Amino acid sequence: MKTCLIVDDSRVIRKVARQILEALSFSCEEAENGQIALEACKNKLPLFILLDWNMPVMNGLEFLQALRQLPDGQNPVVIFCTTENDMSHIQVAIGAGANEYIMKPFDADIVRGKLEQLGVIDP
Repeated sequence: MKTCLIVDDSRVIRKVARQILEALSFSCEEAENGQIALEACKNKLPLFILLDWNMPVMNGLEFLQALRQLPDGQNPVVIFCTTENDMSHIQVAIGAGANEYIMKPFDADIVRGKLEQLGVIDP
């Protein structure tokens, strides 16, 4: 089964994302900040990570930079999912190793479309 890590400090966002991703046949784990997510990735890298930017303890950008330094840390597909919508944030995220970027609020069609575009799931 395809694995996903949902990293967001909002329980509501994690719940909505989990429902969407489980409907797409993903096995999901959740983390409420980047530090918890990094520890999870050290134990087992997921296929895909849905990542919030603004979180306490360790933000999404710090997590992404640390993830990409792990052995095989280049492998997970990372989609930033955030309210930060200016071009500079998007460029920083992609420059740090994000594969794609979606805006909150999101829906199943947006998530499915990005995953198809990235080849994570079949169209």
